[in-house]
Amino acid sequence: MTIMERPRQIIECGDFVLRRWLGQSDFPLAFRLIEESLDHLRPWMPWVARHCEENTRDFLAKSDSKWDSGDAYNYAIARDGALIGMCQTYRGAEPQGRGIGYWLHPAVTGQGIATRATAAVVTEAFALPDVEYLEIAHDLANISSGAIPRRLGFTEVRREQVAPPVAPSGSGIDVVWRLNRPA
Repeated sequence: MTIMERPRQIIECGDFVLRRWLGQSDFPLAFRLIEESLDHLRPWMPWVARHCEENTRDFLAKSDSKWDSGDAYNYAIARDGALIGMCQTYRGAEPQGRGIGYWLHPAVTGQGIATRATAAVVTEAFALPDVEYLEIAHDLANISSGAIPRRLGFTEVRREQVAPPVAPSGSGIDVVWRLNRPA
């Protein structure tokens, strides 16, 4: 395995690509992607309640500085030039750990895209120095989201009470999965 200082900015995944956000030039595409996904995301993502143009612009503006600092590597998931979701890895609570998050436009769920995108991010994260483990957390009631770490060989390590805000369909309990760096 090659150790890198930063993950690749573009990751080819066959019929789709993960690409680093392009700052404010991505605003129209990102905002439309979120707008079209609101009903799908609202039950599970507390941030959806605060969705607006300003917050999308803020997310894109912060994506560059977070990438540069290593705090978060945020990717757009694109297929045939259209954005279909987002995937990221971000600093965890401990220096040797990172978290992973993902979501898709409702029209492309159930096609293995989130699993393959997450697998690609896992590979990139383990190529970074000092990353010893990755974690994925999801609400206990979000069965679809929980299938991804299971498919990728993560192990459930704990369940924890979530501090508000809890998403509308959320149970208030996060299931946390962990995958350790391969030997």
